[in-house]
Amino acid sequence: MTRSSTLPAGATTTSDTLPAAHSGTFLLGGDLPVHRLGFGAMRLTGKGIWGPPADRAEAIAVLRRAVALGVNLIDTADSYGPEVSERLIAEALHPYPAGLVIATKAGLLRPGPDQWTPDGRPEHLRAALEGSLRRLKLERVDLYQLHRIDPAVPFADQLGTLKRLQEDGKIRHIGLSEVSVAEIERARKVVEIASVQNRYGLTDRQHEAVLDHCDREGLAVQEFELLSIWHAS
Repeated sequence: MTRSSTLPAGATTTSDTLPAAHSGTFLLGGDLPVHRLGFGAMRLTGKGIWGPPADRAEAIAVLRRAVALGVNLIDTADSYGPEVSERLIAEALHPYPAGLVIATKAGLLRPGPDQWTPDGRPEHLRAALEGSLRRLKLERVDLYQLHRIDPAVPFADQLGTLKRLQEDGKIRHIGLSEVSVAEIERARKVVEIASVQNRYGLTDRQHEAVLDHCDREGLAVQEFELLSIWHAS
């Protein structure tokens, strides 16, 4: 597993040498080719991940520039804004270019700026997915992630709901966010897991064991601190 890469000296942004492509590629879920350098769309929103951005035109330009530079995986969530990030993505990029993968998440409510409350009730997860599909103008989400495991809701109910939505054709692959190795393995007993997204970076190494486990098991991992970096065996 390669944990870093750089753009070769003298490389230009032609169709064959787009910067994001030099991060390498992998198959997300075994069938979606994506570059390891993705774009995390959380910070497109207002302060506290709340409300619209101060400069909407600039946020739109950033999304379009990311794709122009070869990014073909954008990660967002219904709680970013809330709903703001997803709407911006659709406004900037729909109709989406071929090969662009959009990952989104559900499972957190937003009472206010910088406030996050888990909600893994089946009815909430179903409604959240329908809302994301509308805002993103999609018929199916390529990667739908449980943003947090809700300790107040039976674990099997949360994952079982996502499994049924997948069976209904509304989700292609299912992922998890901010989980332990034990939680990953519990989830895999209910549904196939394609990816794990945990906070990880130069100053935060608490999930090193998760990275190692996912590497052994062939699961994609999104590590984020300031960048969105995807790894897979």
